[in-house]
Amino acid sequence: MRYSMDEVLETAVEAGHILLESGAEIFRVEETMERISRYFGVDKSHKEFFVLANGLFATGTTERGHFAKVKQSRVQGARLSKVVAINQLSREIERGKYTLPQVRQELERIKNLPEPPKYLSILAAGMGSAGFCCMFGGDAADCVVSFLAGLILYAFVVFVSAPRMSNISGNLLGGAIVTVVCLLCQRVGFGHDLSHMIIGGIIPLVPGVAFTNGIRDIADGDYISGAVRLLDALLVFLCIAVGVGVVFTVYRHISGGVML
Repeated sequence: MRYSMDEVLETAVEAGHILLESGAEIFRVEETMERISRYFGVDKSHKEFFVLANGLFATGTTERGHFAKVKQSRVQGARLSKVVAINQLSREIERGKYTLPQVRQELERIKNLPEPPKYLSILAAGMGSAGFCCMFGGDAADCVVSFLAGLILYAFVVFVSAPRMSNISGNLLGGAIVTVVCLLCQRVGFGHDLSHMIIGGIIPLVPGVAFTNGIRDIADGDYISGAVRLLDALLVFLCIAVGVGVVFTVYRHISGGVML
């Protein structure tokens, strides 16, 4: 069946936009848009896609004249389930399993995939914190403290930071909360190595996917997008460090020394 170029390009742009908002690499976004448009009959000479970390641009020459679309994308956390779903969808499209209306329905379904339950995210953050504490050399007591710190931290992220605060202030306070919890636990005699406890506790804040994708984008020649993602990740690292450092400074003035 023959579809209009406008419909095909709109569908390709929507798929790319979902990928970009979900934290996919630039090359993956461009490749997916190219796969969809090529399969449904839009030749490469009739279109151009330009993707950045915070937006994408699509232009083309269609039966009705010129097509132009701009989609802004916020730099936000990764949703790898959506990336995997669209990645699989693009390959199934090339095998002829979908018509264009079916693709649009599937994209709408993927776009509206529900978030994981909040309690499950908080529990996973606590378990991840304890696991990293153990990996870095913490003992059983240190891991329990990191687990508690991770739970409290991610409850703060889910209920306070994400819906009401900026990225900078949320990460500053997140680093401070983990440090306070670990200091209090050590103060009452539970937990031994403060550095292991804090490192494990702050792991849920670390933007590992963004940092890795930033490096990969630069390696692929997408220097602007890679630099944006790296800058965002480095800003998070800096905010976490400042939050931890402020608590230690206040603690030193109150107690006369920092327990490390």
